[in-house]
Amino acid sequence: MIEVSKIMADIAKLRPIFHSEADFQHAFAWEVHQSSPDASIRLERPIQVNGHFIHLDIWIKHLDETVAVELKYKTHALSVEVGGEHYRLKSHSALDCGRHDFIRDIERLEHVAVGREGYVGYAVMLTNESGYWHKSTSHEAADAEFRIHSGRVLEGKLGWGPMTSDGTKYGRERPLTLQGKYEVEWTDFSHPGGATYGKFRSLIVKVS
Repeated sequence: MIEVSKIMADIAKLRPIFHSEADFQHAFAWEVHQSSPDASIRLERPIQVNGHFIHLDIWIKHLDETVAVELKYKTHALSVEVGGEHYRLKSHSALDCGRHDFIRDIERLEHVAVGREGYVGYAVMLTNESGYWHKSTSHEAADAEFRIHSGRVLEGKLGWGPMTSDGTKYGRERPLTLQGKYEVEWTDFSHPGGATYGKFRSLIVKVS
């Protein structure tokens, strides 16, 4: 069985920080290979769902289990040296779009995994941007329904607020609809250094 939480914990011991999302994806796939060398692993695999193709970040076939994984690596600017290697992370900002896209990953994984025997999906976010895991005091924000702070429960139809700009919604106009119910729980991942944004946390949502 592929245990994503254990894979993330093992990755953190060797790679507490990544240069990019592609770097994170490669490290994740490599750790799966190390822990389950008989598993078949594919990156950016297209799969047809309801007449449309979905490109999944990581596709794993192991024994009788098929695992689909979508990864997000959202960063705030950080410059730090770890193990003699220098990392200069950029700020992705646009947390509203980042939250939306993570929930869209869950929706996509439901299309892949729900109702299919032997299939399971995992939406994973790794970030040093505390705005993702902290609860906002504003209930009028454009992305209020897309918040993914600790303790939030994601379910049903989720959409943008009425005052959301067309620029923010561009390419993300339709509401997202979740079949399941998911409680958000963030976990400490690493603290490679840095005064303000040196702490990374991860969020793992299982879809089955």
